[in-house]
Amino acid sequence: MTVKIVFFASLREALGVDSVDLQISGSSSVSALISQLANQQSPEWLGILTAENIRIAVNQDLINEDVGVIDGDEVAFFPPVTGG
Repeated sequence: MTVKIVFFASLREALGVDSVDLQISGSSSVSALISQLANQQSPEWLGILTAENIRIAVNQDLINEDVGVIDGDEVAFFPPVTGG
């Protein structure tokens, strides 16, 4: 099963990618996906994606890390929004 992971703005720059297709087995939590990404990509990803101010959305709904994901879901990571 595949979940599409999308990164926006400064996260895209920090991680060096705009998206990743992640293979999962069965249902999984967003927290588990973050750990899997860090194991597959770089341990630095764990700190970046779990920073206190990072927002996460599954299928365009803001969620917390305990929410489950299934095949075909899109998980998006957003840095804090600033501007004027």
